[in-house]
Amino acid sequence: MFSKNATSTSDQETAAPSMPKPQPVPRPAAQPAAQQDMSSSLSPGMTVIGKLVGEGAVKIYGRIEGELQASSIVICEGAQIDGDVIAKELTIAGRVKGTIHASKVKLQSSAVVEGDIFHRSLAIEENAKFEGMSRREDNQSEKPAAAAEKPLSAATNGKTQTQNGGSAHATYAPPAA
Repeated sequence: MFSKNATSTSDQETAAPSMPKPQPVPRPAAQPAAQQDMSSSLSPGMTVIGKLVGEGAVKIYGRIEGELQASSIVICEGAQIDGDVIAKELTIAGRVKGTIHASKVKLQSSAVVEGDIFHRSLAIEENAKFEGMSRREDNQSEKPAAAAEKPLSAATNGKTQTQNGGSAHATYAPPAA
């Protein structure tokens, strides 16, 4: 009899430690979803000099002198960016002086933009100020500089597109037959 009770007690003891093991497993699976919802911000009065790169959402209230890159960016009223901005979604209520590459761009009424905008979708509210060139791009994965680096072929007729949409002439001689 004692042997049966001793066996059942030891079975209960081994069963108890195995229950906490499954609990940590779901936690790592939940962390990536929480990280996707995370956002960063730069407070008013803060200045960053250099390149700022992130994967999530960013709200800028301060000033950046350099490149800013994230998937979703909001440049709030009073904020100032002196450099290029790269994003999937970009909302501007502050000032930007530089080139913008974004799939979806929205200039709010308080926005002041000096520079070119490369986009798939562009919305400009009344009273927003924009000085530069706007160019729709169907393929955002290619940067304009990459197009200028492509080798010339007979189909290009010796011309290559420049970043501002114009063309630059180059000498091309077809291969000798």
